[in-house]
Amino acid sequence: MAEPASPAREPRPGFAASPSRGKFTIHNGPSYRATAEGDMRTGLWVLDRHCNGMGFLHGGMACAFADSALAWAVWTATGKMSVTIKLTVEFMEIAREGEWIEAHPMVSAVDGEFVNVTARIVKEDGALAARADAIFRTVRRKV
Repeated sequence: MAEPASPAREPRPGFAASPSRGKFTIHNGPSYRATAEGDMRTGLWVLDRHCNGMGFLHGGMACAFADSALAWAVWTATGKMSVTIKLTVEFMEIAREGEWIEAHPMVSAVDGEFVNVTARIVKEDGALAARADAIFRTVRRKV
């Protein structure tokens, strides 16, 4: 059964499409990154394919979005690729299909190869949809 097409939407002002990094990202995107220097925000239009059977953002998709946004913050802070060691997500409020959400990350510590990072996932109206905390390990390969 074919998935219903979601209408293409432009990113919010100050955001541009994120380059895809593999099949998982292609399927779960598109996501958008803030374009201003030092701005680590990541945005997403919640599409039909991102939703659960009740019509709002699936928890697994919220986790994937948070993980990607946090990894981008690690890259921005360190210039190094990284892998997720630990990810914790707390869900606060639902995000429905058609809503724009943003991850607002902050790197709280860099300790050798390990980077602690947090993010607030907020909706268009400013409501807190989720909170994410993670530890990433940077890898030697630089891109």
